Amino acid sequence: MLALEFCGMRFATPLVLLSGCVGFGEEYTRVAGFTNRAAGAVCLKGTTLEPRLGNAAHRIYETPCGMLNAIGLQNPGARHVVEQILPSLDFSETRFIANISGSTVEEYAEVARIFDNSPIDAIEINISCPNVKAGGVAFGNDPEMSARVVEAVRAATRKPIITKLSPNQTDIAGNARRCIEAGTDAFAAINTLMGMAIDIESRTPLLGNNQGGLSGPAIKPVALLRTHQVYQVCRPHGIPIIGQGGITSAEDALEFLIAGASAVGIGTALFYDPGILPKINAGIVDYLQRHGLTEVAQLTGTLTLNDRRPGCGC
Repeated sequence: MLALEFCGMRFATPLVLLSGCVGFGEEYTRVAGFTNRAAGAVCLKGTTLEPRLGNAAHRIYETPCGMLNAIGLQNPGARHVVEQILPSLDFSETRFIANISGSTVEEYAEVARIFDNSPIDAIEINISCPNVKAGGVAFGNDPEMSARVVEAVRAATRKPIITKLSPNQTDIAGNARRCIEAGTDAFAAINTLMGMAIDIESRTPLLGNNQGGLSGPAIKPVALLRTHQVYQVCRPHGIPIIGQGGITSAEDALEFLIAGASAVGIGTALFYDPGILPKINAGIVDYLQRHGLTEVAQLTGTLTLNDRRPGCGC
């Protein structure tokens, strides 16, 4: 009932553990409840070509209904992940998805080539990174830059590509359209929103990087809308979406599925309830049974919009 096909991969459930929240998978796979196939896939921590130490402390700050993080892509480098970490993972338990980042188009392509020669099931592209050749403008905030990265990665790998879209842009649907033309197989919507927190006594930012990515329930309404907007572009092409952003319950997950997602990502919720996956799965099953549905895919994109009234303003 919960199993589905996603870009040719068989997911045991629609739940995907999001990049940055479970290390490189070897940590969370030891949590009780994981081995019963509670997660359909695990996105590994963001990986770059060379090792990175990440940002200076503080890196995480709790906010009302959410969390700011500015880890800075700390990782041991793509070759270390492929040679030392991937062999320790049990690929019979779930699907594992690499998350790649870069500061140039060429770096994205090289990291993709390294993972192409590995047992990884798919590659997620984090296009929210700054392009050093364009003065630090984030790839994901410019549709043409986004498309260039997707094109380069597509040429470097035969594995399914999932493009992780940034919400910090004016036209996410337009960006999705260009990425489809460039060859992406799927999307993850959305990445974190940019935010800040300030220590009023010292009058300085509470994060060492000054700003960070906001995740958690606070961003759910934005994530839902962005997922639905991207779905309108994806539907004619059969492109699937991992909907994500503030999901903490079965009800949240169901909203994303109805809005157009084929699978849903769980991230911040894992920090305060590592055992949340079986609870969400059970809630989805209960909903399907109550509504006479036999599989979760029957929910995707079933949202019926209200008629707009003249003068509503939006």
